[in-house]
Amino acid sequence: MLKLRSVSFLFFLLSFVPLFAQQTFDTNQNIYDESEGIVYDREITADLKLLQTNGFAFGVNFARLKTYYLTRYINVEFGEIKHPKEYRQSFDFQRQSARVSRAFVFGKQNNFFVLRAGFGEKRYLSEKAKRRGVAVGITYEGGPSLGLLKPYYLELIRTAEQGSVDNFVVRSEKYSEANANTFLEISRIYGSSGFAQGLGELEVVPGLHGKFALHFDWGAFDEFVKAVEAGVMVDVFTRTIPIMIESPQVANTENRPFFINLYVNLQLGKRW
Repeated sequence: MLKLRSVSFLFFLLSFVPLFAQQTFDTNQNIYDESEGIVYDREITADLKLLQTNGFAFGVNFARLKTYYLTRYINVEFGEIKHPKEYRQSFDFQRQSARVSRAFVFGKQNNFFVLRAGFGEKRYLSEKAKRRGVAVGITYEGGPSLGLLKPYYLELIRTAEQGSVDNFVVRSEKYSEANANTFLEISRIYGSSGFAQGLGELEVVPGLHGKFALHFDWGAFDEFVKAVEAGVMVDVFTRTIPIMIESPQVANTENRPFFINLYVNLQLGKRW
């Protein structure tokens, strides 16, 4: 009888082994627990639009993580918008001069810079947002823009005044109706002027912008942000932006008040 009871008790204990085994966790596995809540609630990231169809931009995002799948942010960004017909070229002038012959854009009238401020959201669509895989999501943003027009200066070759040692002189000039023929005569262009030329003549143009992108995040809730975005950005301003000179000498250079850019954005930052 005692032997029978011992065997029965042993069988009873063995019947619980599978239940204990089911409660064993791999300590190396990244366990997600819904009850723990959000690990981080703030995020700051830097944007660098390495690839943009017409121009460049860089900015900063200040964000709040509302849930595992939703982040709201404020973006501040600065960049340049270029005309699709801009083409840089240069000449190799053999002159005994301290001036540097810089590359230039033929037919360009103004540089156009943009300061953007916007409110946006980032939404993750992938279940991998819970773990350390690649989280897939979307971002969308909108807000005001401030366009900055800066006159584009060229170094133009001019005939020297009588009594001068040289037959020709080089002068820095911006486009005007008075010098239109010389500004658009490519044989008279020595090169572009330095970037500082025209900074004191900035003209402000208000506008609006909007963005939409696909977002790919490696480790969506790691401490360090490592993400890439691919999307489209639209800028609309209150008037036509004269980046290029509209002239028969410069083909297909119609200016417009709106711009559509495709971009790839590298995003790096930190959560806490």
